[in-house]
Amino acid sequence: MNDLAPAVVPGPSRAAALPAALRRAAPALAACTAIRLLGVLVLVVWSSAEGKDWHTLLSARWDALWYTGVAEHGYGHTLHLANGAVHSDLAFFPLFPWLERGLAAVTPLSAADAGLAVAWCASLAAAWALYATGERVHGPRTGVALAALWAALPVGVVQSMAYSESLFTALAAWGVYAVLTGRWVTAGVLASLAGLTRPVGAAVVAAVWITAAVTLWRARSGGIRAALRAHRGLPAGVLLAPLGWCGYFLWVGARQGSFTGYLDVQGGWGNGFDGGVAFTRFLWRLPPAAGLGLALGVALVIWLYVRGIRRGQPLPLAVYGGTVLLMALTAKGYFGSKPRLMMPAYPLLLPLAAGLARWRPARSWLVVGLVAAASAVYGAFWLNGSGPP
Repeated sequence: MNDLAPAVVPGPSRAAALPAALRRAAPALAACTAIRLLGVLVLVVWSSAEGKDWHTLLSARWDALWYTGVAEHGYGHTLHLANGAVHSDLAFFPLFPWLERGLAAVTPLSAADAGLAVAWCASLAAAWALYATGERVHGPRTGVALAALWAALPVGVVQSMAYSESLFTALAAWGVYAVLTGRWVTAGVLASLAGLTRPVGAAVVAAVWITAAVTLWRARSGGIRAALRAHRGLPAGVLLAPLGWCGYFLWVGARQGSFTGYLDVQGGWGNGFDGGVAFTRFLWRLPPAAGLGLALGVALVIWLYVRGIRRGQPLPLAVYGGTVLLMALTAKGYFGSKPRLMMPAYPLLLPLAAGLARWRPARSWLVVGLVAAASAVYGAFWLNGSGPP
C-alpha cells in the first residue's frame, strides 16, 4: 500500500500524453467492446427465439424505467404497493437521469436510448480507467486483463443496460486513479460526481479521505504546512469529495421534511443496513446446496479482497474496494441485486488479472474468451427470465 506519491505532470505534457495513454489502453478498450458486443449479440438471438424485444430488455425494464421517468418528468413519482411498500423515485440518484435528459435534448434520441448511449460510453470510460489502474499497479498486461474480466463478469450485461453501474464505475475508477497519482482536486470532483450517481459513492469519498489522512500522517515530520505544500490540492480534494453524496442526501431530507428522509425512502423499498443480519437469514433459509454455494461465493469474494491486500494493493484501491464490498454484504433488501451491487468493486479482480497476465497470451485469452461466452449466455438467460433487479 505504498503507491501514494503524486505523479505531477506539467500541463502541456499532460495534454500531449493523452493520445499516448489512449493508444496504450486500446487493447483493453477493444477487448471490452468485443465482450459487450458478444453479450448483446447473444441477447438478440436469444430474445428473438423467445419472441421478446432485446432493445426493450436493455432500455425499458426495472430501474431503467425509473431513471427514464426522472429524466422525462423530474422527481415526484411514488408507487404504493399492495403489501404496504412505498417505492419513491427519490431512491435513484440524479446524475444518470440528468445525462439522459441532457443527451435527449440535444439529439434525436429518446431518454431511454440516451440512457443506453450513456451506459455504453461509460462502460468504455470505465474500461480505460481499469486499464490505467492495472497498468500502474502491475503492468500493461494486467491492465488489459482487468478491463476484460470486468466486462465479462456474470452480471456484465448490466453494463449494456440503461443502468447507472457503468457510469458510477467510470467515475469511481478514475477518481481512485486520481488519488493514486496525487491529483487531489480531480479526485475530489470525480468523487463528488460518483456521489451523485449511486449511494455507494461514499466508497470513493472514503478512498479520498483515508488516503489523504495517511498521506499527511506520513509527511508529518516536516510539519503540516510543509506536508500540504508537498501535496497541493489535497485540502480542496477532501472538501469537494463528499459534496455530491451529501448534497443529494440533504436535498431529499429537505424535500421529505426529515433529516433521515433519504433513509426513509430506501426503507420504503425494503433497503437499508443491518450489519448483514438479513443476508445471513437469507442464506440460512435457502436449500442446503444453494446456501452452501452462495456462502462459498461470498467467501471467494472476501478471499480475493484479502489476497489483494496481502499483495500490497495500494491504499486507495483497498479502501474503495473494501467499502463497496462491506456496503453490499451488510445491506438488506432484494438479495438478487448483490452481484450487481458488487460490480463496481473492480479492485477485487486485480489478483485474478495479475495472475492472467503471467500466463502465455494464448492461454490467458482463451480463458477470457470462455468467461466472456459464459457471461453472454448467462446475461441473455437472465434478461429473458426474471432479469437483473
